[in-house]
Amino acid sequence: MKKFYAIFSFMLLNFSVLAQTQSPAEFLGYNLGERFTPHHKVAAYYQHVAATSDNVVLKEYGKTNELRPLMVAFVSSQENIERLETIRTDNMKRAGLLEGDPELSIPVHWMSYNVHGNEAVSSEATMMTLFSLVDPESETSGDWLANTLVVLDPCVNPDGQERYVNWYQQKMNQVLQPDLQSVEHQEPWPGGRPNHYLFDLNRDWAWQTQVETQQRLALYNEWLPQVHLDFHEQGINSPYYFAPAAEPLHVQLTDFQQEYQEIFGRNTAAYFDQNDWFFFTKERFDLLYPSYGDTYPMYNGAIGMTIEQGGSGRAGIGGYDAQGDTITLKDRIIHHHTTGISAIETTSSIADRVLEAYEQYFAESSTNPSGPYKSFVIKGGNPPAKVKALLELLDRNGIRYGRSGKTGNFNGFSYQNGASGRQFLAEDDIVINAFQPKSVLAQVLFEPEPVLNDSITYDITSWALPYAYGLEAFALENRLDPELVYQPEDFTENQPDQDVLAYIAPWNATVHVKFLTGLLQEGIRVRYNEYPFEVAGQAFPAGSLIISRGGNEYVNGFHEKVTSLANSYKMSLGKTQTGFMDRGKDFGSSHVPIIQKPSIALVGGEGVSSLNFGEIWHFLDSELKYPVVILETDQLNPAVLQQYDVLILPSGNYKEELHPVLTEWVAAGGKLLAMEAALDLFADREEGLLQSYASEEEKASFESQATAASISEITTPYLERERMEISGYAAGAIYEVQMDRSHPLGYGSEGKFYTLKNNNKRYALLKSGINAGYINDQDSHRTGFIGYKIKPGMVNSMVFGIEQQGSGQLIYMVDNPMFRSFWEAGKLIFANALFLSGN
Repeated sequence: MKKFYAIFSFMLLNFSVLAQTQSPAEFLGYNLGERFTPHHKVAAYYQHVAATSDNVVLKEYGKTNELRPLMVAFVSSQENIERLETIRTDNMKRAGLLEGDPELSIPVHWMSYNVHGNEAVSSEATMMTLFSLVDPESETSGDWLANTLVVLDPCVNPDGQERYVNWYQQKMNQVLQPDLQSVEHQEPWPGGRPNHYLFDLNRDWAWQTQVETQQRLALYNEWLPQVHLDFHEQGINSPYYFAPAAEPLHVQLTDFQQEYQEIFGRNTAAYFDQNDWFFFTKERFDLLYPSYGDTYPMYNGAIGMTIEQGGSGRAGIGGYDAQGDTITLKDRIIHHHTTGISAIETTSSIADRVLEAYEQYFAESSTNPSGPYKSFVIKGGNPPAKVKALLELLDRNGIRYGRSGKTGNFNGFSYQNGASGRQFLAEDDIVINAFQPKSVLAQVLFEPEPVLNDSITYDITSWALPYAYGLEAFALENRLDPELVYQPEDFTENQPDQDVLAYIAPWNATVHVKFLTGLLQEGIRVRYNEYPFEVAGQAFPAGSLIISRGGNEYVNGFHEKVTSLANSYKMSLGKTQTGFMDRGKDFGSSHVPIIQKPSIALVGGEGVSSLNFGEIWHFLDSELKYPVVILETDQLNPAVLQQYDVLILPSGNYKEELHPVLTEWVAAGGKLLAMEAALDLFADREEGLLQSYASEEEKASFESQATAASISEITTPYLERERMEISGYAAGAIYEVQMDRSHPLGYGSEGKFYTLKNNNKRYALLKSGINAGYINDQDSHRTGFIGYKIKPGMVNSMVFGIEQQGSGQLIYMVDNPMFRSFWEAGKLIFANALFLSGN
């Protein structure tokens, strides 16, 4: 018996040892900073800590495109861990999203790491921070966790992090090599920064176009924390940045949101000063664009802060900066760890103030919104599919809306006209007012003209959703409450009908493009009409999709396939039993061409904008589920190109030797789409139509204006020169574009498109090509910053143009029509170019 108890006691002792939480070094088998940790090991360490500590609960909230887990750890005292749901619902009550009074006084402090994959110090630092919070030998963490719930997201972008780490591990030397010319410091295209589809996830918070963001924001909006830190790295020659943030600061930010940053900044500075670490604050990183990891939380009641360590993917585990000092991974880890701990300490030390200010934020913004516009109206007459896309975005962000339910006339701002005047309210209009919990976010996303108190900003300066979605809308300075709960129109499923000669589908939204590509994938022939037509009391605009029985006799279950696909998208189809039109062209006319199923190739690789490439790839592969071949520039030769109908050149720098190869392919019948900087390959050639200026006189006029401006800059003080430089670029300026409704590129646009201009390029109207979209005059500018040097040149400039070369087409897109995938209206323009133009 004594032997049994001895064995049992030994087993308990061993279990106790095994159950102890290991440090990262003990668990991984190497010290943090000696190498980068693959994502699966970061996840495994989090799982280990959660399994061995009563202070941690781990939640997997989703998976990436490459099926890596997304997770957060809730870290607090054991007592708080046992009442997580109460803490969560308390937050919802403080925000006005649930009824009742909060029971506890526990702020939620959220920290996100590694949103940019090659800023991989973050995932290393988060392991150090997690262990320090649960380490029983810590003298301070217990006090902080007693009154604060810490949420750690160890890696927002696992696919990007793994891409970088896997590449770096293959290239790194065993002996530290800080020379930046060495291969481990020369990250190849596309780099580890973006996600699988090469999106910058730190620009996607509000738009939620990517699966990582969608899943993370669903969880985030269930908690709505009081504080959110977003950990990054910057260039190797920049030391370290933490809040307070730089101007421009959005006018909706509260005094306390800014005061907290000041308190945190001084607290963190004290730690850095003690260690003689350099840092800067109040520079470069502003709080304006609403889709960052600092601004989105700010517009949702939190204190949002960006944290930036010098180094990034270039530094690896150690690299020389401009001073010749070695910036090591170990140092970068401890810097981020110190900042995270300082932030937790700050929140814990003023927990009551943080909660009080948070509750006040929602109470005041929902009862007395501070912005100039109190209500936003989306006209009920807009195409239903376009409205639905906008409402889905509002739903994801928790923004409330309803049906007007009444009529009236109001003074308001028309987004379309860019001016104030009398606006008519109809019963079926959709109303979003600012008297709601998500008041500030709603105001920011719809604001016609963000206040720009400093024109040097880190990102775009305008993003109003009615422009992005191409919707008729107006904004009111007074409160307008919807009288009816919004209910979508009842959808009656399409029924297969053997007597139907043709089904007719609308063409004005992305969902209609999905329907088309689904039909093409099924081998079903689709036509479109070049002229409006009427049949059997139904009227259809140019560009409508015609799916006729004739020509599809070989398709088994034709009627069932067409109606089933339409039903899956809740699309109501028109029907006709005759091809004889009451008005317009009959279905047998040459003006009702077949949409050929194109074989599409997309160019990527060195010199190509990975972001623009990613937007196109994601649109084709993820949204449309349409096959696309990816080619790199060194593959672009006649033997390869002849296999494809459409070639897409994303924005980028292309070698001159490609020009004859591509133009010969176009002349033989190919269709080439060139976007933004890709136009440089074709511009200002003697034999080409694409010219910056229509004439020497026009060129001289613009150059004289620029010269006059340059002369005035000669005496500009040195420290103001950066400010003068921005006079030559655009930072998200929105322009009204006149679209040619008779050309396929303009189908579904109703004659207007709002382009988001992010470059300083201007091109003259094509003299013998087709100017499918152009900026007419100075009054076409709606909102957003554009420098005074280039603004005059936007008059009479092309935005979308088509040049016929031989049997093929060159399609020019001066601006990116689907920027960051949230510029929804532009996706139809892009689809027109892919599938309709040139048929």
